[in-house]
Amino acid sequence: MIPLVGEGGTNMLLIVAVILGLGVTSQVLADRFRVPSVLFLILSGVAVGPKGLSIVTQDVFGGALTTIVGLSVAIIVFEGSFHLKIEKLRESPSAALRLITVGAALSFIGTTLAIRFFLNTTWGIAALIGALLIATGPTVITPILAVVPVRDRVAAALETEGIVNDVTAAILAVVIFKLLAAQGATPLAYLTDFIERLSVGVFIGLVISAILWFLLTRVRTPTGWTPQNARLLTLVGAIVAYSAADTIVTESGVAAVATAGIVLGNVGLPYEAEIEEFKGDITIIVLSFVFIALAALIEFETLLDLGLAGLAVVAVVALVLRPLLVFLSTTGDRFTRGEKLFMSFVGPRGIIPASVATLFAIQLGTPAAPSNPEGASILAGTVFLVILLTVVFEGGFARQLAEWFNVIPMRVLIIGGGRVGTELAERLEERGENVVIIEERKSAAEALRNKGLSVREGDGTNVELLRKAGGEQSKTIVAATGDDDTNLLVAQLAESTFDTETVITRVNEPDNVDAFEELGVKTISSSASTAWGIDNLIERPAMSRWMTELGRSGDVQEVEVTDESLASKTISDVNETLPEGCIVALVSRDEENTVPEASLNLEYGDHLTILGRTESVHEAIDQLHPHD
Repeated sequence: MIPLVGEGGTNMLLIVAVILGLGVTSQVLADRFRVPSVLFLILSGVAVGPKGLSIVTQDVFGGALTTIVGLSVAIIVFEGSFHLKIEKLRESPSAALRLITVGAALSFIGTTLAIRFFLNTTWGIAALIGALLIATGPTVITPILAVVPVRDRVAAALETEGIVNDVTAAILAVVIFKLLAAQGATPLAYLTDFIERLSVGVFIGLVISAILWFLLTRVRTPTGWTPQNARLLTLVGAIVAYSAADTIVTESGVAAVATAGIVLGNVGLPYEAEIEEFKGDITIIVLSFVFIALAALIEFETLLDLGLAGLAVVAVVALVLRPLLVFLSTTGDRFTRGEKLFMSFVGPRGIIPASVATLFAIQLGTPAAPSNPEGASILAGTVFLVILLTVVFEGGFARQLAEWFNVIPMRVLIIGGGRVGTELAERLEERGENVVIIEERKSAAEALRNKGLSVREGDGTNVELLRKAGGEQSKTIVAATGDDDTNLLVAQLAESTFDTETVITRVNEPDNVDAFEELGVKTISSSASTAWGIDNLIERPAMSRWMTELGRSGDVQEVEVTDESLASKTISDVNETLPEGCIVALVSRDEENTVPEASLNLEYGDHLTILGRTESVHEAIDQLHPHD
């Protein structure tokens, strides 16, 4: 065994290596079990902390921990805000705005009252904890959204709330802490101090982002900017923005990096994709370090001292206030009930409350600050208890919650927002799928947004735009423009660039169908589909009317049999176990389609067409196809 403490003191290098190793392991486990990495990170921190192996303790880092955490937070917040595109914000602007205003105010007031009532502490300490627990943050939301591919409107609302409320919580907490010792502080003094910190942070963020934009787009070097230089420059810019703002006014650095990230992520920097990928890798490292380091500092005696009163506070924060503020904030938007419930029960607290609470608890326990050891204990205990329980339960079970509330849709990318693309998008949206349209015409794109559809404006034959719109995560890509050449190019790009399960293209000229199919592209001929629809109205009007309502009252879905226990069972056996209101209408095997007899034996990998009521069909799919 390699000693962690030698003659010269703690072997810092080895401890950092252990933390990073645990961080990578946590990420691998998160990918393997498809749960947010923060769950494994916080458990790893507890394991190597004072109550575990005692590898990581507060004495290891000494006074440097605050600086390390601060720089880590700067990188994490910058990375999260860099991904927050204006187009994504348009998916749910009113909900995001209410979450960061009405939602934040309700969280602050409700949490403050709960702590004052249950823990019987002073109003100052209660308000300080209430301010800190406003924050969710990209440190916990981003890992959840990485494994739970919700609709864009849900992701946009949660990401915006996390980034903005991180800033709000950090600044508000500092203002309250600063004025705790002030005699006769007025509400105006609180407001002035808050605005001062926010303004400094926003100003520094704008200045740094303007400098970076100028350097990368206007300054010409002899060899030109390389992706590596662009990545390093933006990383340094984020750290400089945080450090400069925090040096001028304490805790304004978070606002600075959030501002710089949002601005730079939306101005079209060169090598933007490379910058995003690089920052994502760096974020994994610092996220691992800061979560494990802070989790190791959790004092379980302090948590236990809170007793049932502490659990009552967590219950109010997570089970009362969170659902209330989410439902208030999403009123009138196109969020489904399942999406509202998912957002209600996925609001874990993260790094900002943990790091700031640790700093304040240390200062409250010393004579140099407004000395209040009891308040320091309640502050640290309550914040860490909320973080621990919300991360473990809400973060750890986020995917299961998403499946329970049915908020993980199939992602469909439609190129072309004309009549065909719009009609298809509306039908898929009504059925609960996550649809993104790429439309080149600005007026048409705006009209589609006004209908509540997710739109990316630009050329659908641009690979980078396809990637930004979610081409890599899309299960289906549909080329639905009125130009066959464009549709063919889109289909070829999708099949050659992305690992997309299904690529379908609209064919406007009947003579082009054979050429498309020779290239292996699945086609829908406009003239043939129109003729087919008219023929159905003539020969089978009832079926035609029912087919136009698919996804509403009734549905038809094709599913692959992946439940080994169904192999060798007959169609009669399967129909008896299916939910009431649906039947197996068609069996496809070796590209042969047959209307099955009751005695037909199923085989693993058969494709079954299920017909019936919408809810029953979806239940049958889960039963027949339990594996992704």
